[in-house]
Amino acid sequence: MEDLMSDAHDTSRTGTVPVTVLTGFLGAGKTTLLNHILSAEHGRKYAVLVNEFGELGVDNDLVVDADEEVFETNNGCICCTVRGDLIRILGNLLRRRGRFDGIIVETTGLADPAPVAQTFFVDENLREKARLDAVVTVVDAFNIIQTLEESPEATSQLAFADVIILNKTDLADAERRAEIVARIRQINAVAEIHEAQHGGVKLTDVLDRGGFDLKRALTTMPDFLDNNEHSHEEGIVSISLSLKGRLDQQRFNAWIGAILQEQGADILRSKGILYFEGAEQRFAFQAVHMMADGDFIGPIREGEATDSRLVFIGRNLNRPQLRRGFESCIAEGSVSA
Repeated sequence: MEDLMSDAHDTSRTGTVPVTVLTGFLGAGKTTLLNHILSAEHGRKYAVLVNEFGELGVDNDLVVDADEEVFETNNGCICCTVRGDLIRILGNLLRRRGRFDGIIVETTGLADPAPVAQTFFVDENLREKARLDAVVTVVDAFNIIQTLEESPEATSQLAFADVIILNKTDLADAERRAEIVARIRQINAVAEIHEAQHGGVKLTDVLDRGGFDLKRALTTMPDFLDNNEHSHEEGIVSISLSLKGRLDQQRFNAWIGAILQEQGADILRSKGILYFEGAEQRFAFQAVHMMADGDFIGPIREGEATDSRLVFIGRNLNRPQLRRGFESCIAEGSVSA
């Protein structure tokens, strides 16, 4: 234990790679913050690991085309079901650690950061070659109060944070933000809190934080290094849909608008990469409950598969019904398969 405590506070261990864990509940803005980091002029190169809850990956397409290596692991959380993928991918990266300056791990919105952080202390290989720089938790200022009432994962994400980014502050007035900060302080009294819109924070707020606070983690969770028990909120499922053939944008807008209006309370998160008839660019769709957004994100590359992908994460989801609705958005003359 003393060795671990010493390592945790020795932020300059020669040759070790700093790792930043980005966490936060579904739709909080983790990928937006990641893109902000990757597109900034900092003269550094990062390797990125993106973890998604659904069997189809979408976030990898949402990460900016930066000169970074991006790896993805899907169909489960790296805190539990695909934790082996986390160890394997990081292990492979650390064999050639001279090619980048740091690693950023973006967890799923349902991940408990404690087991992820634990990995850097109990896996001997990772402990020797990497150091956990900080757990950064992104918070959706519009939804966080409701989310804390419904989802224990959100509480864990706040409790384990070294840094908290209170994002989307343009959607919450000063009184609401004060209420949120007071609620956060009931869960985590010491983490730095930075307000942001669209993930726009100073890089020094989230990088080079000087080491994950193991002492505080042990205070919060005395069995942190030994506890392998972990579970997610029951009843939350992911449904991933894929369609060949171009979509009719008006039909899609009408369908998804109706779905979110009727079932938005149960749909915690939806996102997709879509290919519309007549469009020469990919369209990124995202929604948190009933609030939807989207934009064209870049030209379709030569030879690129144009299968539209859509992921829903939530409760009481009806796969056949969602599948039929998505298929109804196929443009006239386009062929679905």
